[in-house]
Amino acid sequence: MTGIVDWAASRARMVVAFILLSLIVGAFAYTTLPKEGEPDIEIPALFVSVPFPGISAADAETLLLKPMETELSDLDGLKTMTGTAAENYAGLALEFEFGWDKTSIIADVRDSMGTAEALFPDGAETYSINEINFSEFPIIIVNMTGPVPERTMARYAKQLQDDIEGMDAVLEAGIAGNRDEMLEVLIDPLKLEAYDVTANELIQTVQNNNQLIAAGEVESESGTFSVKIPSSFDEPQDVYDLPVKTNGNRVVTLGDLAQIHLTFEDRLGTSRFDGESSVALQVVKRKGFNLIQTASAVKELVAERSKQWPEELRTAVEVGTSNDQSRVVDSMVQQLLGSVFTAIALVMIVVLAALGIRAALLVGFAIPTSFLLCFAFLALMGISISNIVMFGLILAVGMLVDSAIVVVEYADQQQQKGSGPMQAYVEAAKRMFWPVISSTATTLCAFLPMLFWPGVPGQFMGMLPVTLIFVLSASLIVALVYLPVMGGVTGRLEQWMAANMERIAALPWYLHLLLFPAAFVMIFPAMSLLAPSGPGVPAPLFSWIGAQFGGMDGLDLLKSVIPTFIKVFGLVVIGIVVLLIALAGFLMFLLTLFAVLTRMGKWGRWLASRLFRKQPDRIYAGYKRSPFGRVIEAITGNPVMPLVMCGIVFVFVGTTLIFFSNNSKGVEFFVESEPEQAIVYVLARGNLSLNEKDDLLRQAEQVVLDHPGIATAFAFAGEGGLDSNTGGSQAPKDLVGQIQIETIPWEDRALQPELDGDIVIAELTEDLSNIPGIKIEVLSLDRGPASGKPVHLRFKSDSFTDLVTSTTMARAEFDTVPGLTLIEDTRPLPGIDWQIDVDVEKAGQYGADVLSVGAMVQLVTRGLLLDTMRVDSSDEEIEIRVRFPEEDRLLSTLDTLKVRTLDGLIPLSNFITRTPVPKLAEISRIDQKRYMDVKADVTPGLMKIVSVNTGSDDAPEVTMGTLRPAGEDADFTATDGTKYKLADRTSAAQDTDLQADYDAQKLRLVPVNANERIAEITKWIEGADLPDGVTYEWTGDQEDQAESGAFLQSAFTAALGLMFIILLAQFNSFYNAVLVLLAVVLSTAGVLIGMLVMEQTFSIIMTGTGIVALAGIVVNNNIILIDTYQEFSQYMPRIEAIIRTAQARIRPVLLTTITTMAGLAPMMFGLSLDFAEGGYTIDSPTALWWKQLATAVVFGLGIATVLTLVLTPSLLAVRVWATTYAEWIARLLARMSMGRASRAAQDWALHRNARRSGTEELIWSDDSWGDPDGPKPAPAAE
Repeated sequence: MTGIVDWAASRARMVVAFILLSLIVGAFAYTTLPKEGEPDIEIPALFVSVPFPGISAADAETLLLKPMETELSDLDGLKTMTGTAAENYAGLALEFEFGWDKTSIIADVRDSMGTAEALFPDGAETYSINEINFSEFPIIIVNMTGPVPERTMARYAKQLQDDIEGMDAVLEAGIAGNRDEMLEVLIDPLKLEAYDVTANELIQTVQNNNQLIAAGEVESESGTFSVKIPSSFDEPQDVYDLPVKTNGNRVVTLGDLAQIHLTFEDRLGTSRFDGESSVALQVVKRKGFNLIQTASAVKELVAERSKQWPEELRTAVEVGTSNDQSRVVDSMVQQLLGSVFTAIALVMIVVLAALGIRAALLVGFAIPTSFLLCFAFLALMGISISNIVMFGLILAVGMLVDSAIVVVEYADQQQQKGSGPMQAYVEAAKRMFWPVISSTATTLCAFLPMLFWPGVPGQFMGMLPVTLIFVLSASLIVALVYLPVMGGVTGRLEQWMAANMERIAALPWYLHLLLFPAAFVMIFPAMSLLAPSGPGVPAPLFSWIGAQFGGMDGLDLLKSVIPTFIKVFGLVVIGIVVLLIALAGFLMFLLTLFAVLTRMGKWGRWLASRLFRKQPDRIYAGYKRSPFGRVIEAITGNPVMPLVMCGIVFVFVGTTLIFFSNNSKGVEFFVESEPEQAIVYVLARGNLSLNEKDDLLRQAEQVVLDHPGIATAFAFAGEGGLDSNTGGSQAPKDLVGQIQIETIPWEDRALQPELDGDIVIAELTEDLSNIPGIKIEVLSLDRGPASGKPVHLRFKSDSFTDLVTSTTMARAEFDTVPGLTLIEDTRPLPGIDWQIDVDVEKAGQYGADVLSVGAMVQLVTRGLLLDTMRVDSSDEEIEIRVRFPEEDRLLSTLDTLKVRTLDGLIPLSNFITRTPVPKLAEISRIDQKRYMDVKADVTPGLMKIVSVNTGSDDAPEVTMGTLRPAGEDADFTATDGTKYKLADRTSAAQDTDLQADYDAQKLRLVPVNANERIAEITKWIEGADLPDGVTYEWTGDQEDQAESGAFLQSAFTAALGLMFIILLAQFNSFYNAVLVLLAVVLSTAGVLIGMLVMEQTFSIIMTGTGIVALAGIVVNNNIILIDTYQEFSQYMPRIEAIIRTAQARIRPVLLTTITTMAGLAPMMFGLSLDFAEGGYTIDSPTALWWKQLATAVVFGLGIATVLTLVLTPSLLAVRVWATTYAEWIARLLARMSMGRASRAAQDWALHRNARRSGTEELIWSDDSWGDPDGPKPAPAAE
């Protein structure tokens, strides 16, 4: 395998060309790769829906949902099946295991639905299958507001929609806030009576004429022809002329009975943007396109199209954009790029200080080269650049230089021994080939199991291990192939420059003064030909090129092939000559400058030798101990101190674990970042009309618009709203309207902390809660994998009554638990529906049936669908609906409708009854059982006071009360100075001075978070008397948290197993392999210390990922120590080998550790430098994401390294002393059993005497040392 290094060195020019090609390809890949804020997560889920106009929720469950569940439950890979039965439709969400075969599963779903469809009753419409994709959400919203007619606004909005959807990068541009047109046929009930027409006759006439009849085929000698009878409507006049009844020669048409006009469908909701009526276009990009470029193109297109509108329209309609995700993504990319450059700069400073300029430049060469190779790999895999990928680069900065440092350092040692540059670097790469691969392999072992992370969190974080694997693999190529060639080439160039610099330095000083002007004369005229002459003015060389080819098109160029070729060739020659002159001048300038500096250095040394007396050089014999070497000698030089030091380290780790468990800030699933978008849900109960809902919404909307921290606000009453990624969480059932808000961007308010997103939402929640008649719930749309409320309890049962009972009990308990807020449940809302019961027997006597009654009911609701037709004002077909006028659309109108019988006209009231029934708008099912949920959020910042266990470990903790953050009105102060106010006091603390007992360490504080509240409620559930047959489960965040926590534990174990195999293969020692893995335990203690010092919450996703990643990093230190120890122990005593190993390897251990810590330190502190425009940012929303992961790695690696430098030598010494004493005991037993005269006893005495003898000395004569005239040693006898 090491032959690849020799092969690369022998083809240095090819490798250099390949390096340049790699850099070009990587740079091109970076510029062309799509850039997104978050990874594109593909959810393996499908949604199957079946529309059925007029069906109730109960009937939809029985007739639609259950047959679908039965047929689809046997699908391969099906994980969960969640169904919804509601008025007018039934839907089923199918979630599959990740790694599904989408095409095959969709085909299986179609087959199963074909079987289920045969069981549906007549009237069910064709089912539809849709993919659930969380990435298909708007990247930008185009708003149109202004006082113009609704039809005008809709027409231009649809034109703009067509233009935007015509872009290749746009998937769709859905319109929100508009209504579809329809042709409305308003039947006058009085005219029905006047013309003696019943509603049933009207309905039958309309339906019978709304048919497209295929009458068959006619075959004759001249051919076969199909015959059809079209009865559809082509224009509104056809609706007017539809015959309904004949009276003699008089034909009564539909136009005689109705008013027919073009209008809009009934308004189901209202839409406003910043308080004005609006229409919004929600632009969704296609997968694989650059989000930033797509949003920019959309804004350019909108600006261009709006300029083409009539002047009056441009004046009246204001067109703008909001919720622009490209701003967020661009800001995120710039901040992460700043973090990457900051990390690179800090790593370079560390390497520069430790290795020098030349070595630092070569090590620095490895960073961008590895990054660009990684981008090339990402492009091959079709992976876009997201925040996860960018942070993977930051995490890799400190790790990828380790291999380069090892090779460069060894090569420098070889060069100091006299080897040439190319030979030194080739030898270094070959010598360190397997150590570099082994150390990189152990690091990759930590990330390989993370590739199999299941669920949405795994899809979200999956690009992190992929990026690290690509970067570290690229670093191997750079360290073992690129660096030997580049080191050899730069070494030869350095030798050439040094030789020429010496020649120039040997010239007289006045020639140096002449060389500087000569270099400037060569540089500046050449560069002036290439540099622009001024703002917007091209360079002279390019101006001349334009003059040569100006006014010539492609045809002219083809007609003058030879002159054109001469011009092009001349331009190439001129360009090359200009560049060569500039490079020669620049090189002359550098050589002269270095020569002058060299001469000045010689003068400085000469002057110093005259001013200061030079001390004679001292040569020390033997091996000199460093301070750290003396510390290790004190620890390992006797059999007691290693055990003491091991005990101190293990006690320190155990104490850290205990202290963290008592003082942690709790556990969270994902990082809570500052929200920039939120949804304000306005809740109210009752059968409210749309106007009533809108009036309630306006009150909340005004409060939102008055807040200074709000940038934009969309308000929707009733149905409607923007498509937002809420992570699948549904809106509350008693919703009457919603306000989707966008706070002022972080970049525009960095110096205004009072406009922080969390503060704005908290203030809005408080202000909105004061509005009477409504309840408010605010859902923050945080970054990351979206999810619903963290406390999510689900009951399942076949009995609806038992579900309601259990849910009612749980809701009452939730209301009494401190810290829970925004509590909701999915019980049916209080309300009434009107149920119309048809006496089928009586209806049959009068010649009526349920179908005709249902059609009559539609006349007083949304109308009877007549047909569809096209009109000039719409690109799509519009519906034709027949119904009564608005003033007659009442249930009492049904009493006036009549059915013609043999006995004359009979009112419908003779065989129908209207009954108010409890409202049941929706039925939810999961895995073929009904379910109901109780959900809640947790108030941030709460703390629980509990008693400290001083007796038995099994004694339960007693909760004394709950504290909330407070200011001036605080009555409780924690040890860290945080002030709280007692929110509630339990019965156990009625006569207790909580502050005094806390100060006396009888009480302690426990953070109140979702996990802690779930544990409390679980205790209540286990003791509650729930109805038989009711089961419960914690779902939502808790389910994902349990799945991710279990996976990370498995990944951690798998990583340790893989590393153990590699270490066993390298060291061939179980003891050494286990000793290396002990660093992982030490790093975990360091992580916990970091959480305490930085006062951070333990995040299952981020901190857990940091621990797993850290496992592959910290073992490298032990590998370095033990590998060197094994080498030294072959030719020196083992205790001395331990001491010299620690002393010799502390420098590379600290260097690799500090580079990794330096790369992540800015992210740990939330710092990002802006290298393009200057300045810096602290704790930006992007930086807050990664603080916990960076803290875990920095503290874990730092503390583990310090402990490793002490513990590893101690454990090696323990083994040495243990084997030594074991040998002594064995020899003592041998002496006692076999006597002093035995061979073993004599060997033991010989070893003892040899140890007591002093070392031999060689005494040289000072007079003869180095004296050429001194005595010569006698020749050896032959």
